[in-house]
Amino acid sequence: MSVATIGLSGGRDAELCARAQAVIPGGMWGHQRAAAVPEGYPQFFAGGAGACVRDVDGREYIDFMCSWGPMILGHAHPEVEAAVRTQLDAGDCLDGPTEHVVTLAERLVQTIPHADWALFQKNGSDAMTSCVTIARAGTGRRKVLVARNAYHGAVPWCSPSVVGVTAEDRAHILHFEYNDIESLDAAVAVAGDDLAAIVVSAFRHDLGVTQELPDAGFAAAARAHCDRSGAALVVDDVRAGFRLNLGGSWEDVGVRPDLAGYSKAIANGHPLAAVTGNARFREAAEAVFVTGSFWYAGAPMAAAVVVNDILHRLDGPARLRAAGTRFADGLIESAMRRGFDVSLSGPPALPLMQFADDPDASLGEAFCREALTRGVYLHHKHNMFLSLAHTDAVIDAAVEAVDDAFAALARKRSASA
Repeated sequence: MSVATIGLSGGRDAELCARAQAVIPGGMWGHQRAAAVPEGYPQFFAGGAGACVRDVDGREYIDFMCSWGPMILGHAHPEVEAAVRTQLDAGDCLDGPTEHVVTLAERLVQTIPHADWALFQKNGSDAMTSCVTIARAGTGRRKVLVARNAYHGAVPWCSPSVVGVTAEDRAHILHFEYNDIESLDAAVAVAGDDLAAIVVSAFRHDLGVTQELPDAGFAAAARAHCDRSGAALVVDDVRAGFRLNLGGSWEDVGVRPDLAGYSKAIANGHPLAAVTGNARFREAAEAVFVTGSFWYAGAPMAAAVVVNDILHRLDGPARLRAAGTRFADGLIESAMRRGFDVSLSGPPALPLMQFADDPDASLGEAFCREALTRGVYLHHKHNMFLSLAHTDAVIDAAVEAVDDAFAALARKRSASA
């Protein structure tokens, strides 16, 4: 596989950006604006297949963002899309769910050891807000502990932005430091007998900082606090779910939550999220009112059943670890050869690459632009994502292009010295 050198954003993309400015506040919203892709990146896309995406100007890139996580099998996976088309032809948004809702719930209960039941939503914010609501209903308490700077959705109780958010929206949110038992102990003490839940990310993936896998001692401490107090341990598996361990990301540290939220990879790009929970919170899950007009749509659930089957059949997490490791090894070797000191953090399937002595990530951004012109789509601050479409051949082609990007960056550094 060869990767051609291409130009940066322009043409049709620039025209659409200009039109968007007139009718969309800020020209774009949410993570497409806040996470700040490198300058010159295309904003609009026309399609994707396997490990590649194509922008509206016809330029193709090997995609290491996987649509910001959902594409765990690769773009336009034929088995998934066949199931979706079949359900769309029969009907998608109906007066109630299709039989896929029962089949999918059964598959999740069979797959996830802590799960005795499952409920479905549309996105990660839905799932995590439902988890918090169920935890409060099940405990009759208010206080929710979350790691400082962790991302759990774009709604008032947890949004990274405080614009339009009132103090009352977060009146019962308390913070601790991820992987810091002492700070967790202190937050639990402040919550006292009003502790409803401890919410933890699958791993620390705050924007722009070195990622951290969960420490087994910290995970055990969180579980112990919930066991002693009767609070719910909630794992946010929205981002990492099904990429690290099909049974839940904290299976790898030997700790099982009471509730967990999933989205992104669950349906390979089709809009779906899920909450799974144990028997203790079944009654609370029955009692709360969480819903949406499109939450019962059949096509995304049909997709998710196929995704679950494929991930089991191919041992998806193992293949993703291998692919991510091959990619990381190639990046580090190439960087060293070209005179750069880089590090990769987080799990191999969701890596973040950072340059040493690059506090504002400007060097990382420049590198990403060089990679983009050579047909590789990366990110300088957000963790990237691997899919099962990232075969050895695809990764090797990407690494070859990336090596050329490192070389170009080295030449520019020498010229400016």
